Amino acid sequence: AAKLSAMSAGGTEERGGLEGAVLGRLRLIRERWMRGTGERGIAPGGCWGGERLADSAGDAALDGFQIDVQLNIMSFLSPQDLCHLGSTSCYWRAAVQDPLLWRYFLLRDLPFWTSIDWKSLPDVEVFNKAFSEDSDNVLHDYMAVYKKSCPWSRRSLKSSRPRYGAVTSVLLSLGIRAEPRFAMFGPGLEELDDSLVQNMMTCPEILLVAGLPQRQIHGIGSGVSFQCNNNQKFNILTLYSTTSVERKRARTQQAVAVNKMFYQDNSVVGNQQAVHYSVIAEVKKVCEVVDGFIYVANAEAHKKHERQEELGRILAMIDPALGPPNRPLLVLSCVSHAGVKRIPCVYMAHQLQLNLLCQPWMVQDTVAATLDGLLNGIEWLLEEASCKNAQ
Repeated sequence: AAKLSAMSAGGTEERGGLEGAVLGRLRLIRERWMRGTGERGIAPGGCWGGERLADSAGDAALDGFQIDVQLNIMSFLSPQDLCHLGSTSCYWRAAVQDPLLWRYFLLRDLPFWTSIDWKSLPDVEVFNKAFSEDSDNVLHDYMAVYKKSCPWSRRSLKSSRPRYGAVTSVLLSLGIRAEPRFAMFGPGLEELDDSLVQNMMTCPEILLVAGLPQRQIHGIGSGVSFQCNNNQKFNILTLYSTTSVERKRARTQQAVAVNKMFYQDNSVVGNQQAVHYSVIAEVKKVCEVVDGFIYVANAEAHKKHERQEELGRILAMIDPALGPPNRPLLVLSCVSHAGVKRIPCVYMAHQLQLNLLCQPWMVQDTVAATLDGLLNGIEWLLEEASCKNAQ
């Protein structure tokens, strides 16, 4: 997490240095191509390993541009467009397959991605690797990492997967409970200037309230039924760390309220004291019946966060001893307003060490004031819950 914070703070400087390295690599590729040395299977006369590609007049014109202009042109292309460009000539095929080029795109673009999941999270070492560690013989496959992680590729993969709406219809026809329940908790529910829950309750054009709370859990939380545009209903049990009176007092006094959802179990591991969290009995009952979890993280960059403590509380909630294993976890990486500087979702996933979890998870950027991103996260959660129930 510390490495990621440093990388986030100095991202512009690092990307600038990487851009220089990319330009150097492209110049080298161009020089090799012009000399026709046969490097990397490029033979004199324009063959790639014996395969000849037809160079059009447009390609030849692009080849004549300066290297920095070529990089600028490539920076406007999508991953799909880059692959198409690579099929137009042997020179561009060599250029667009260069690993450093994709590392440049990866570090440039990932702060702007709005979601990441358990299948697509790039390894932290991809970011921390120094330029000097990269060589012609030992290079990380940044192209594969980018294509696996970027939202465009994940949307394409999702569109090719079977939908589970038919499963929900069958369950409804059989009279089986088709309204999944999710437990929602986390500091983003209480620390932000705008209330995510209040806006969820009062924005029917985005999310329709289908049923009001029928019971309270000792003032800590309650359940509300919502309905999506596709008429799919689901129930959210919102769990707060304290009562509403204590939360208001803490905000007025700018103090940190004591979290009543958890208690600590201290133990000694080696020479160090380890802190383990467990949930109170009332919350335990909730964890036993829900189909998944929604963790609302505070993603505002100007605030201090205790991510290690947050991870401990997430692990306490999703403890497989409290219910079925592999229940999905949606992390809403939330800010109050669109203008607030946020921690990118990829960094959030690493700060919370979500790669340690065994069940499916996704981090979705969300804005409390407008509910931007919320429906994308809910759609993923409902699909994962339906998929699990269908197994």
